[in-house]
Amino acid sequence: DIVLYHKKQIESLINKLSNSGVKNVLFVSSTSVYPEVNREVTEDNVIEPSKESGKALLAVENMLLNFNGFKTTVLRLAGLIGYDRMPGRFLSGKRDIKNGNSPVNLIHRDDCIEIIYRIIDMELWGEILNGCADKHPIRRDYYTEQARITGFELPSFSDSGETEFKIVSNMKLKKLLNYEFKYSDPSYIAEN
Repeated sequence: DIVLYHKKQIESLINKLSNSGVKNVLFVSSTSVYPEVNREVTEDNVIEPSKESGKALLAVENMLLNFNGFKTTVLRLAGLIGYDRMPGRFLSGKRDIKNGNSPVNLIHRDDCIEIIYRIIDMELWGEILNGCADKHPIRRDYYTEQARITGFELPSFSDSGETEFKIVSNMKLKKLLNYEFKYSDPSYIAEN
């Protein structure tokens, strides 16, 4: 059970940290804690994750946030792109991919690093923040164009019409960190 496994890992970490003098913890999590609810999601949403990995992450986030020995900030990152994480490669050559009309949630590695730096520098502890680019291009268009730009085999998407998605809001992060994304639109990543 992935949830039990991760909880045991974090219990061990908390035990070590509680005797170490550490005052603050930055836990890098994932936007996979949000299920596909066909709308925008924010840090204030209390929604049970649908996938086991999301349930495991939410459980350990809560363990860290509720521990009194230190303050934790949780940074929930969207799909990581940039440098060797070339989005054109992710779905290259795959066939009958579902949810082609869904918006994507992505973040460039440079933005991740800058956000982590700012959290530490500004001592922003005890928060949950979503790290995700401003723009959410449509999955079919985005991955097809990224594969074309980088010379990978184009993916093909099913025309089932089904669309399951979430749009991850980054407004809280932008406000609290006074942050402007370097890569606000992931559509331009492969060209840079």
